[in-house]
Amino acid sequence: MNSDIFVVMGVSGCGKSTVGAQLAEALKLPFLEGDLLHPERNVQRMAAGVALSDEDREGWLQALAERLRQAQAAGQGMVLSCSALKRAYRDILRSGAPDLRFVYLHGDQALLAARMAARTGHYMPLSLLDSQLATLEPPGVDENVLGFQVASRPEDIVAAVLAGRHAGAGSAS
Repeated sequence: MNSDIFVVMGVSGCGKSTVGAQLAEALKLPFLEGDLLHPERNVQRMAAGVALSDEDREGWLQALAERLRQAQAAGQGMVLSCSALKRAYRDILRSGAPDLRFVYLHGDQALLAARMAARTGHYMPLSLLDSQLATLEPPGVDENVLGFQVASRPEDIVAAVLAGRHAGAGSAS
């Protein structure tokens, strides 16, 4: 049984959902879209172009950490998509599964903006991208992270994660 736990992280538009779903499929693990656990109040705030505060995110992050805790306690792996913008947020997630691995997707602001502008049906407006980039604290190499440029094809990112998943802490490059 595969008990690996991955959190695919980054700002809006980086491809967390796409890479996360593909990684989960490749590993035959459940995929949890973290945005689905946001309380309605958070969704409404973001849809209105209001950036979330640490307090707004706390309950959401705790709910995600609980899902990670449940998976780990059951000896089951999981792939979770979550922005995890700050180290403190990642610490909350790690409280649920201390050995989880982060897959950090990052890239050029113009590419991220183009991706956000092209997608339909998502509540996160392009106007919040700058706020997310300003909030982002890139993970350090001590955070068990593999980093990837979002200009790479999702399939290539997944293949690289699969190749490096047992290699220990990775680079946040």
